Amino acid sequence: MAAVTELIRSEANGAISFGDYTLGAKSKLDNFEHAGDKYKVKTFGEITKLERNGMFAYESVPGTAVLDMLTTEEGMEFDVEGMEDAEITLGLTEATEYDITVGGNQVGQMKTNLGGKLTLSVELNPDTPVHVKVQKI
Repeated sequence: MAAVTELIRSEANGAISFGDYTLGAKSKLDNFEHAGDKYKVKTFGEITKLERNGMFAYESVPGTAVLDMLTTEEGMEFDVEGMEDAEITLGLTEATEYDITVGGNQVGQMKTNLGGKLTLSVELNPDTPVHVKVQKI
């Protein structure tokens, strides 16, 4: 999978893909329109960050590539890839409990903080995408 060379793109299934962890310098793209929303992405080797309609949606440290991110009122799911293990923070519904699955393994339940953020760690290897699913309980 590697990098999303366009920084962000719409997929035929209604999802978005974004991020390029192979970049040595920060790159960004603003005002990308998809399904009635405006997205902003900043990405490079150290961090990947996504905003939707001016609100926090995704951040990874170090940077990652995300494919087929689908977001619904019930949660989100996506495939993620990076050079090394990453800490991923997602923007979800505030003070809500979610069921977390990483790489097909149930990792437990987590509750978002008052800002709606949920943070998880994902073990990553280059060219090996890991599927992440976060579902409202």
